[in-house]
Amino acid sequence: MGKPLFYEILEKPATSCAIGICSAIWFYIQKSNIGYSHVGLSYETALEGHYWRIITSAFSHISVLHLVFNMSALWSLGVVEQLGHLGLGMQYYLHYTLVLVVLSGILVIGMYHILIQKFKLEYFRRVTAVGYSCVVFGWMTILSVKQPSSKLNLFGFLSLPISFAPFESLIFTSIIVPQASFIGHLSGIIVGYAVGWGLIHGMNNYWAVTMLGWTVLVFVFSLKKSGTFDLNFLEIEPVTDPSLPSVRFFAAGTGRSLQMSTLPDAGADLV
Repeated sequence: MGKPLFYEILEKPATSCAIGICSAIWFYIQKSNIGYSHVGLSYETALEGHYWRIITSAFSHISVLHLVFNMSALWSLGVVEQLGHLGLGMQYYLHYTLVLVVLSGILVIGMYHILIQKFKLEYFRRVTAVGYSCVVFGWMTILSVKQPSSKLNLFGFLSLPISFAPFESLIFTSIIVPQASFIGHLSGIIVGYAVGWGLIHGMNNYWAVTMLGWTVLVFVFSLKKSGTFDLNFLEIEPVTDPSLPSVRFFAAGTGRSLQMSTLPDAGADLV
């Protein structure tokens, strides 16, 4: 008999939070009648500057079956949080989940670009990627590198050798669910191997916070620029006050001199 669910949640806090966030977003999307095209990631929306979709697409799901499948797989992969003695653990899990979400989304757009521009496959202009699968496949791949002898349990009855799980799952999902994003799943596998093989490494709290900060900035300002939501509270109005001094740099020979004047500079606004 296994451990009570409460104890398993305590052992996998980050995984439990990710499942809770995805479930809450799915519930909100269903309740608000938001279509996946409004939150998903596609080539056309990326060209329009909707970079915020890299994040929203990862945490959104089309149907309850889509959500359950991804979250069931994620729950099994949450074992990463319990492997701190092997150099993994919760901190490692949080750091590289951020990497998987961001880089997988960027890679998806890059692959769409190649398929459309190089191979003239216009179909991929209309494809919209939605779901946490990129992260699921990424962690599946990382575990296959770090723990090749272990097994992945899905739905409580399906057990796969972890070393073959990424590509087995990629093929299986593509056959059973034809509308599944092959490119999205493949991008997670590629980034997963990059992390597992050490091509992407060195993530610590400093780099994780830095990456998170830039991600939030790009998310907010691309959201504002796209006009999808009203973010007028972010509006910064230029202020020109003649009583304020202006500062100019003048090149003088091989050096530079600083001059301050109380006259307003016609070419500059204080913002």
